[in-house]
Amino acid sequence: MRIAKSVNPQIHQSPIASPSHLIKIIPIMLIHSLERIPMRLSSLILLSMLLFACAGYQDQPSEVISIEELGAHIKYLASDSLQGRKPGTPGGRAAAEYIAGEFRSIGLTPMGDEGYQYFEVVRSVEQGEANRFILDEYEAVVSEDYSPLSYSASAQVAAEVIFVGYGFSIDEDSLSWDDYTEIDVNDKWVMILRGNPENDEPASPYDLHSDLRKKVLVARDHGAGGVLLVAGLTFDESDELIDLSFDMSQAGAGLPVLNVKRTLADRILAGSETSIETLESGLNTGLEPNSFATGTKIDVTTDVRQISARTQNVVAMLPGSDPALSAEIIIIGAHYDHLGFGGPNSGSRRPDAHAIHNGADDNASGVAAIIEIAEMLATSSVQPSRSVFFMAFGAEEMGLLGSKYFARNPLFDLEDVKLMFNLDMVGRLDPETKALTVGGTGTALGMDNILEQLAAGRDFKLGMSPGGYGPSDHASFYVENIPVLFFFTGIHTDYHTPDDDFDKINLPGEKAVADYVAALATRITDLPEALVFQEAGPKAPSARSRRFKVTLGIMPDYASSEERGLRVDGIVPDKPADLAGMQKGDIIVAMEGKSVKDIYDYMYRLGEFKSGQRISVDVLRGEKTVILIVEL
Repeated sequence: MRIAKSVNPQIHQSPIASPSHLIKIIPIMLIHSLERIPMRLSSLILLSMLLFACAGYQDQPSEVISIEELGAHIKYLASDSLQGRKPGTPGGRAAAEYIAGEFRSIGLTPMGDEGYQYFEVVRSVEQGEANRFILDEYEAVVSEDYSPLSYSASAQVAAEVIFVGYGFSIDEDSLSWDDYTEIDVNDKWVMILRGNPENDEPASPYDLHSDLRKKVLVARDHGAGGVLLVAGLTFDESDELIDLSFDMSQAGAGLPVLNVKRTLADRILAGSETSIETLESGLNTGLEPNSFATGTKIDVTTDVRQISARTQNVVAMLPGSDPALSAEIIIIGAHYDHLGFGGPNSGSRRPDAHAIHNGADDNASGVAAIIEIAEMLATSSVQPSRSVFFMAFGAEEMGLLGSKYFARNPLFDLEDVKLMFNLDMVGRLDPETKALTVGGTGTALGMDNILEQLAAGRDFKLGMSPGGYGPSDHASFYVENIPVLFFFTGIHTDYHTPDDDFDKINLPGEKAVADYVAALATRITDLPEALVFQEAGPKAPSARSRRFKVTLGIMPDYASSEERGLRVDGIVPDKPADLAGMQKGDIIVAMEGKSVKDIYDYMYRLGEFKSGQRISVDVLRGEKTVILIVEL
């Protein structure tokens, strides 16, 4: 239910009362009176009067954007009844319906499928009923003796088990270790120790090769039919099985992957008269491979099921009033999803706490602001010249999935989008610092000047960051060469915890931010010429955690659900991929003849190459395979 407003009808009906209207009519009023004044002087007079009109506008808080309604929106969206607004849940759907209802009541035009743009997400994984592990006459018990990993393929493999130590295949200047030398693992099970020989060393050279995904990739490269991962006594004395929980990856490993207990691994090793404890100790002491065929065959069926759900973006348009400019579009958006009840791999900073994560600041605050901004623009006596597209994104917390889906399946030509506003966590303006950070200020020529001018006299301190890439939905538009602005009042201790509740919201601060964004939107929608995009910083997150010696110069799709390979979201000009002819939208399926199925494969492949090396990269371009020669 919407809260009724007390609106002075004279303010909204009188064309002279609107400063934005004054901006439009002043040049017409002055044209005759300035005809007899020298051109230079007349220009100065006109500019001064325009700035005076703009200054009068920017200092006036909107009467339409009210603290009461901002609070009502946030209170509902962050209520326990919505149970954390997780994508694909009834609470997530209720939030979407609330937003769509607000857009309709304001008078916006619903877009997509009656105001929604639907898409599928993987919400979780679970064990199927077909999991079996047969060793001679012994049938191991799933979840007690072993557990399939979340990215395991569902398959049946009956074959011998080969022990391959730590599963390394390293050939570097300072480190050489290959557990696959002179051992045939083709179509066989490989048993691999978790960790590395120097688990207690904080900067071990083995660290980059110890990730389970990389070990599985190396095994796949050598033709293994399946992988058994086991923890040695030194690595994990308790020998806890890895939980089968969704790790937000949309891609699987391409072969069955299990975590087995030491007791089950020792059963497999019984004929070899050794044990996992003995093998781990020997590898850690000798620091050299010790791979061998166990002579033991196992018959294993894995059954891991991805649970998908339909979720949605909420989409509506305010058509522009100027026939010459209405085809150009400004997007104002905020994500509405959150973490549900939290839990492992949910993004919660308290993964052990099964409790509703209400997400009042993240991001009920942003949604409340765009609803109020929409109402202000829709009820203004002078409508925006350009069209304004309002969008509440779904599945942002799962990897910007909603905004990425929209960018690939737009409801209009993205060439028509001249700026994207993103409001994410704007409800906790610090009463002491009053710091409002705006990112993306360098993504359009002259944007910082407009931001500074309209920030003058407002009840916050503006901080500007030029870079266009960031951990929120605006990144999906920046990679499409669209100018972006990201509004953010800062991280706090309640971020991604059950304590991000309505009572922590600074409503006057939120109104100050919403008023500011509304003023910016009004100014930018009425500019005679659209803002011009310029690149401001990288179009991909930093890879600081991986010491890459080379780069292709691409923006990979970190949240890809593409099953055939890794989709390229963007190309950096004059970098190796660009010079080799790679194109945005290409799907990388192999590098140097080795398969690439997802972002993990890509990063590990990249780590194997050296500067100056020429490599082949196989890409799918449509349905055609193209082989590119890339010089690194």
